[in-house]
Formats: sequence, structure tokens, C-alpha cells
Amino acid sequence: MTDDPREDDSSRSNSNDFPSPDRPLNGQNPDLDADGQTFLPKHNAGKKHETRYHNASVSMSVFNLGNAIMGSGILGLSFAMANTGIALFVFLLVSVSIFSIYSVHLLLKTADEAGALVYESLGYKAFRIPGKLAASCSITMQNIGAMSSYLYIIKYEFPIVIQSFTGANDGEWYVNGDYLVILVSVIVILPLSLLRNLGYLGYTSGLSLLFMVFFLIVVIIKKFQIPCPLPLPDTGNETMFSSTPDNATTDDDTCKPKYFVFNSQTVYAIPILTFAFVCHPTILPMYDELKDRSRQKMQNVANVSFLAMFIMYLLAALFGYLTFNIHVGPELLHTYSSYYKYDILLLVVRLAVLAAVTLTVPVVLFPIRTSVGHLLFPGKDFSWIRHAIITLILLAGTNILVIFVPSIRDIFGFIGASAAAMLIFILPSALYIKLVKKESLISVHKIMAMMFLILGFVVMIGCMTLIIYDWIVNAMKEQGH
Repeated sequence: MTDDPREDDSSRSNSNDFPSPDRPLNGQNPDLDADGQTFLPKHNAGKKHETRYHNASVSMSVFNLGNAIMGSGILGLSFAMANTGIALFVFLLVSVSIFSIYSVHLLLKTADEAGALVYESLGYKAFRIPGKLAASCSITMQNIGAMSSYLYIIKYEFPIVIQSFTGANDGEWYVNGDYLVILVSVIVILPLSLLRNLGYLGYTSGLSLLFMVFFLIVVIIKKFQIPCPLPLPDTGNETMFSSTPDNATTDDDTCKPKYFVFNSQTVYAIPILTFAFVCHPTILPMYDELKDRSRQKMQNVANVSFLAMFIMYLLAALFGYLTFNIHVGPELLHTYSSYYKYDILLLVVRLAVLAAVTLTVPVVLFPIRTSVGHLLFPGKDFSWIRHAIITLILLAGTNILVIFVPSIRDIFGFIGASAAAMLIFILPSALYIKLVKKESLISVHKIMAMMFLILGFVVMIGCMTLIIYDWIVNAMKEQGH
């Protein structure tokens, strides 16, 4: 699950198993400790490792890359459309899709030229330690954002599931989202995260992709079931699994989709889209494993995967927006609970999504922990104490973030404008300009890469500035100024 139960949104990333800066195209990764070598079978050392490389077919690579792209970001796309309008959103969606494909092209060409297939290795070759740190920190931030978004889903959706089965009032402690996030983290996520070998958990990405396809189908179905104008919000007093409420609002504006919208929330649209599309740390490991590998073949894999995700994202955003219009929230699945809290189909979707994200958080945490371990304790042998302490700190920090940051919109916005912009725009173009020596700086390709780099800085600085301004304005409103 973009934004990703995988990664996504760059959990997604196996490249976070902090590599040697000079890893050759087909070589082993000598810097990985035992922890890093036991995440998934393809990280195993020795003959097993060699037999798993270069055996991924094009179709399987398309599926795997689709898994890497599809993440929790899909839940915020309707909110983005509501605050840009249909026409502007489609323009932005097409643009970010094309930019993502172009950045993959830059990455693949740079990898071939530099002879390395790991993001951090390319960063080191281009800019030494600062480049390595920039790549590692961007991937780590993106994965923390993905992990936070999954915990937000638990915080939002788990209370509704419990209320559906128990009929509990909102005031009960066991339907408090903050408490439930902590409980799920301690009881389920922490034990799984402490495992040295996550094994089968690495394969939950395929399951989570199926769950998100199921979610998309339900979004489309609900568009034709929910009347317009919208029903009054569900008070929670109806019988379990009640169908359409009888009362309806008189707000005809909810039935009129808009094509261009500009407001204070419009600034979140681009970060949400970049968060939903970022998958670039997984591109190079997938390229390394592609059967009969060629750059054009991997580019075709990326083109097909991005096209498939473009269609899914467009449908999810469009039908979610047409259902709720101006009332759509930052997290689409939670928006349904305001009107259809006990709908059985939505309850099934919630259970599926909750299962997927809960099992995916350890998978997302794993590469963050490995990267932190390599940054802070390079060359050290595996230590259970260090392993546990890093895990506890990462999980506790993410829980604090989820509890005190008021909305998942802020996570989508901040990570999308910073780490995702780095991974999609800035790093691929900077690495290309620095490492591809056979093209002069005044060649068409280098000029395009330079323009792409400038665009990346404009997107990052512009979006971050406007988002921080929005935070300041909202904080002042809350204080009565």
C-alpha cells in the first residue's frame, strides 16, 4: 500500500540495506551485515544469492514495481482532487507520472554509466559522503513517512472496526485511536519488527496490492450507492451495518464537481501526488534482478507499471471526489465513516486494509533500521541489544509523530515535498549530470536534466514554504488571532 504496505510509498526499498559505495552491477554487497542478509531470500549470501539474480521476468517485474508504487498515498488523492478541481488534478497527475518515468530513465542511464545499482552507491560515486547521506536520508525519510501513514490508518480505522462489533461509545478508552496505535505497535508490530529475519512478511506487498484493488472497486461501487446530496453524517446510533440513512443535506454544491479549485489546501496536491508515485529506491534492485537485463526492457517495465498505477489513482481520486465533493477528507476511507459508519462492505475493506498495513509496518521499518545501523555503527557485528534499541527508538518516534501530528495530510504534504521530491526530481537529475561523462553539459540531455533539477528545487522549496505557511496560519487561527 504510495504512496506503500510495502513501502511505498518505499519500503518498498530494498536498497536501504546500506550498500558498499562501489558495488558493481552484478556483484555482491559486502557491507550488509547478517541482519541485512536475512530480510528476504534475495539478500541471502552465497549460491542462493547468485541463483536469484537475473531471473525476474518482465511481467513479474511489472507486478513488483506496481507493488512498490501503490501505497497509502492513494487514500489522499480524492482530497487532492477536491482542492484542485478535476481538470487541474488530471494535469498534475499526468505531469507527475511523466516526471516519474523520466526520472527512472535518468536513474537507469546513470546506473549503467557509473556501474552501480544502488541509490546510495550512486550518491557516493557522484558526491562522496554528502551524496551518500543525501540518498540514505531521503530514502529513510520516505520510509518513515510511509510507516507513519500506515499507523495513521490504524489510528483512524481501528476504532471504527471495534465500534462496529461492540457498539461502544466514542468516549471509551479502547476506541481511542492514540491508545490503539500504541497497543497495536506493542502487541503486534514490535515483536514482528524485532525478528532478525522477516521472511514471509516481505511478501505481503502482493496481498496489499490486491487489497487496494478491492478498495478501488468499493470506491467505484459506493459512488453509485451513496445519494447526492449527501446523507446526514452517521451518528453511530443506527443498527450495525445499516444501509443508506434517510435524511439528506440540502447542500446542492456537493453535487456539482468543479474543474479548477484554488484554496489554502491546494498546495498539498503536488506533495500528495509525489508521495503516491515515489518508488525510485526499488528501481535499481529490480533492474539488477531483471532477466536478460537491458535498460530499455527495464524502462518498459516502469512505463507499464506507472501507466497501470496512473489509471488506478485516477479512478480512485475521481470516484472518491464525485462521491463526497467538497466534503472529502484527507484520508478517503475515513471519510466514508462519517456517513456510513457501519456499512458491511466498508467494514470488510477496513479489516483488509488494517491487516495489510499492520503486517507491512515491520517491512518498512526493516530498511530504516538497517540504514541507521550502517550510518551510526559501520562495520560492527550484529548485536541483539543494538538491534532492539534502534527498533524501539524508531517505532516509539513514529508513534509520537502519529499521535501529535493532527492529520495524515501533514505527513503526505511534508514527506511528499521533501523526501519524495528529492527521490523523484533532485537526486536522479543531479546524479545524471555528475556521473554521465560521455555527454557534455551543453548537450540536450544534460540541459533537460538541469531543467528537471531546477524544477525539483522549485517544487520542494515552493511546496514546503506554502505548507509551513498553512501550518502557521492554522496555528494562529486556533489561538484566536
